[in-house]
Amino acid sequence: MQVSKDAKLSHGLKQRHVTMMSIGGVIGAGLFVGSGHAIAEAGPAALLAYVFTGVLVVLVMRMLGEMATAQPDSGSFSTYADQAIGHWAGFTIGWLYWWFWVLVIPIEATAAATILNAWFPSIATWVYALGITFILTITNLLSVKNYGEFEFWFALIKVVAIVVFLCVGGAAILGLLPHSGVSGAARLVENGGFMPNGIGAVFAAMLTTMFSFMGTEIVTIAAAESHNPRQQIVRATRSVIWRISLFYFGSIFVVTAIVPWTDPGLTAQGSYQRAMELIGVPHAKAIIDVVVLLSVASCLNSALYTASRMLYSLSARHDAPALLRTTDHAGTPRAAVLASTAFGFLTVVANYLVPERVFSFLLATSGAIALLVYLVIAVSQLRMRAKLEMAKDGLQLKMWCFPWLTWAVIAFICGVLVVMLLGEQHRTEAAATGALAICVVAASWLNQRYRQRQGHAQAERASVRVH
Repeated sequence: MQVSKDAKLSHGLKQRHVTMMSIGGVIGAGLFVGSGHAIAEAGPAALLAYVFTGVLVVLVMRMLGEMATAQPDSGSFSTYADQAIGHWAGFTIGWLYWWFWVLVIPIEATAAATILNAWFPSIATWVYALGITFILTITNLLSVKNYGEFEFWFALIKVVAIVVFLCVGGAAILGLLPHSGVSGAARLVENGGFMPNGIGAVFAAMLTTMFSFMGTEIVTIAAAESHNPRQQIVRATRSVIWRISLFYFGSIFVVTAIVPWTDPGLTAQGSYQRAMELIGVPHAKAIIDVVVLLSVASCLNSALYTASRMLYSLSARHDAPALLRTTDHAGTPRAAVLASTAFGFLTVVANYLVPERVFSFLLATSGAIALLVYLVIAVSQLRMRAKLEMAKDGLQLKMWCFPWLTWAVIAFICGVLVVMLLGEQHRTEAAATGALAICVVAASWLNQRYRQRQGHAQAERASVRVH
């Protein structure tokens, strides 16, 4: 199996680009707005949902970091699955991951367009959505350095916004803002206690929170286009614990301590905005709108980048059309960017033209992809450990308590997938993702058969020339 070596990709990402991307690059509307749905579902115990999901992500990132430091590659876990599990696994998870990020494009574009339309209602929402997607496509087409620069500033603004929110919210909880009307953390146990809807609601909220964590692995893809990728991956993997603790656990604790979980504003306005309103911060809506706008633009930028690099890697392994592995003089895979963008534009347009049920079904097909990605990473690491240990440089990063924690992660993910299938709320997502995965596996088999026939034909032609 030929593996992408990324020989033609540039190395234009600087250390500060990769560092800031690893810190705040994937923080999007899922945290600023979507967290309110998790809190409304599980009550203050939504904190546990974020803790459980955060621990899972930390363990998965540790496993991925172990493989990525040994073999940096823009195909990341798709390439490792190809090597460790088989061609079908690398093909399937690579295309599913591409599909996930292509569907993120209309979600983030529409979120940004809704905010802009509220400010300037004379322009239709769909015009804003297409315009934002077009602008960020241009930045991705120029060079990876442009992508890195945009992401650096986007991520920096998000990080500063969260830190300020934590400081203001923390001051209110401690009673240092006497006019805020908030003091102490009594709301964590009010209105039915800490876990008012039981442990089942916590696990249901986990499935909601999973989407906001998706993207942490992007740094292993981006690092392949930086100088000294191994060092960048090691830093990003080791920092994932404090990043999740500060930005996710810290934020959700502040929100649940300030906003009653029964407050309808959690889902109507979003968790951050409602918390700031209760504290008494002036112009809370305008402030959060600006932060969310920049956040969704950042996630849209990352979606275009990630989808194009995965498509490039699939092409380099002959699992996508050959045209998609070409690069320009700056080392940018323009064909892969344009192909991903074309599908992104189609999904943005579909969001406004096709019936809502059709688009909802398309979104449902990506509902369990995050879990499948994590499962493939765990299985790949389990099977690659021995091979990586025998490599020339050994392992710069190791999974803790191997193989027991790896097996625990595999068992946990399988359990969550079973719960999704059995529960009514997420059954459609699990079934739709499973059906899509089966179709992609079938496509991988057809692709393999085609390549085998091509190989036999070439061998026969070479034999004829010899004789």
